Amino acid sequence: MRLKAIAMILGTTLLGTQMTTPAMAQDLDQTTFDTSVRIQDDLFLHVNGSWLKNTNIPEDKSNYGSFIALDDISRERILAIIEETAKTPQPNGSVGQKVADLYQSFIDEEAAEKSGVQPIRELLGEQFKLESKEDVISQFGRMNRLGIGSPLGVFISIDRKDSTRYIGNLVQSGTTLPDRDYYLTDDEKYVQARKALVIYIDSLFKMAGLETSNAGEQILALETKIAEAQLPRVELRDAEKTYNKFAVSDLGTLAEGINWKVFLEQLGASDFKEVVVMTPDFFKKMNDIVANTPVDVWQAYLQYQILDRYAPFLSKDFVDAHFELHNKVLAGTNEQEPRWKRGVSLMGATLGEAVGKIYVEKHFKPEAKKRMNELVQNLLKAFDSSIDELSWMTAETKIRAKQKLEKINTKIGYPDEWRDYSALEIKANDLIGNLQRAAEFEHNYELNRLGKPIDRNEWGMTPQTVNAYYNPTMNEIVFPAAILQSPFFDMNAPDALNYGGIGAVIGHEISHAFDDQGSRYDGDGNLNNWWTDDDRVAFEKLTKQLIDQYKAYEALPGKTVNGQLTLGENIADLSGLAIAYKAYKASRDPAKPDTEVAGWNGDQLFFVGWSRVWQRKYRDAEMIRRLSIDPHSPSQFRANGPVMNIDAFYSAFGVKEGDQLFKPVSDRIRIW
Repeated sequence: MRLKAIAMILGTTLLGTQMTTPAMAQDLDQTTFDTSVRIQDDLFLHVNGSWLKNTNIPEDKSNYGSFIALDDISRERILAIIEETAKTPQPNGSVGQKVADLYQSFIDEEAAEKSGVQPIRELLGEQFKLESKEDVISQFGRMNRLGIGSPLGVFISIDRKDSTRYIGNLVQSGTTLPDRDYYLTDDEKYVQARKALVIYIDSLFKMAGLETSNAGEQILALETKIAEAQLPRVELRDAEKTYNKFAVSDLGTLAEGINWKVFLEQLGASDFKEVVVMTPDFFKKMNDIVANTPVDVWQAYLQYQILDRYAPFLSKDFVDAHFELHNKVLAGTNEQEPRWKRGVSLMGATLGEAVGKIYVEKHFKPEAKKRMNELVQNLLKAFDSSIDELSWMTAETKIRAKQKLEKINTKIGYPDEWRDYSALEIKANDLIGNLQRAAEFEHNYELNRLGKPIDRNEWGMTPQTVNAYYNPTMNEIVFPAAILQSPFFDMNAPDALNYGGIGAVIGHEISHAFDDQGSRYDGDGNLNNWWTDDDRVAFEKLTKQLIDQYKAYEALPGKTVNGQLTLGENIADLSGLAIAYKAYKASRDPAKPDTEVAGWNGDQLFFVGWSRVWQRKYRDAEMIRRLSIDPHSPSQFRANGPVMNIDAFYSAFGVKEGDQLFKPVSDRIRIW
């Protein structure tokens, strides 16, 4: 049930207009560089070009780069933790017992093969007992409780207009393919995805011994209707548009054909008094879809949702069928991940903080946290002074922006308080039962928040996650331990590289507090317009320029970046990099000589640090999927797009008119 509204991230010597690459520096890996590409034309390719040419995406991955390489390291470390835990007898009910037994229940492939579909046979059979639309709605509630898909999505979050409390949210859901466009657009890749979905559904039904007559086509037709009712992803980004508070007693005015009482009862949420409906139009349209869809079609739909949810955990034929659609067709991955990697991923989703606590003890040094705190403070100071320099913002709004900035909370490495898993029962020989109990445990954990104080110690990511985020309702920036490694952060690297790497990531997350949606929240985490009308108009004029810049980027032939979908992340990339550079310059002792590594000066190293963190390759199917659903631009545009707007990049590398990364000064976009 749980969804979070959080935002997720060369040195050269100048010779006239040409650049020459210095000899290999011991502390700067230049083997990734392609010196046949001029930095002034493509920073991303100059820094990463040889790596791109010489690196094959692993067969079990849809994309590969800096983030994925570090994630592989994290998973190897977690595996070692699991195996070490399993070597020693653990007291029943202890965290150690749960870690060892959950992994054992998954890794026992022989047991899964022997059981086949039997562990979910009873649940599948229950769907045949549905006799009315009311029964169907009730079952939607039960599916939510078990972490299984249904059209009625529910989650608990901090109330966006009262950040002192939690509230329930209703949101559109219910489709399999990555985005509504996959159902509604006749692009050849989308057509093939729909055909693959039908084949997948029919194969699941056949393997489960269920009636297969036309099931795939029926469910595709139903999911297409659901997709037609859904809001486009760009509109889902709108914090104001998706905040529509309803008394539960008034939900009938939204969709009178949906029995909300039985839905909430089955959900375990009968005491809900009010909810935020993120997508009212969707539920109005679902009213007709529910009314006009026969019960037997809903039975098949729910059986499919059950099969799809549990297929990766059943016998090999189910596992392979799930992989064929979700990984091969939709993401272009050629091979299934080894079972141990999938087991580690399950561990992260189920007992993430339990293994995360040990991960931190073994792999995160206190001095890294201390250094990160220093970097964060320097970035916050730089952002504060940047506000003073804005020409487009009025003095009144600058004061409020500074007030919000001052209230940003920072979390680094790991939580101060660890998650309590004592209520979760795990058995070594009951994988599906473990999944169901884990889903209900998480569901109840979320429901139990209602009426209680906000838990400001909570984290939305585990320490072993290679990522970072900004949470607008908490007004906090969060940096898990696993991202605090090279190429993002290295205690022994020159400051310039660290500021261009993790410094820009810090700046990115700070900037999310002031992007097109984050800027709608005040310093206390409430949706509250603290801008003057003139400021908002000036801001949107700048962001329109950024939309135009990115929508011109072609990731694949005929496939361009969605500048509106990626706007928030593009703002954060641009502003974060600009602020990181400013912080880097402010951190330098003017009495000391500039950093130099084999002929590369500090400013040049800064932009190298930025470019190398975006080292990544994608399979075509994965790129198409990301262009539809990912609010982040593809990596090459994350590396190149922002620098075109930063004067320091021009100075560092002598960029001039005629170079591909050149923009006239009057066209350069500066937002924060």
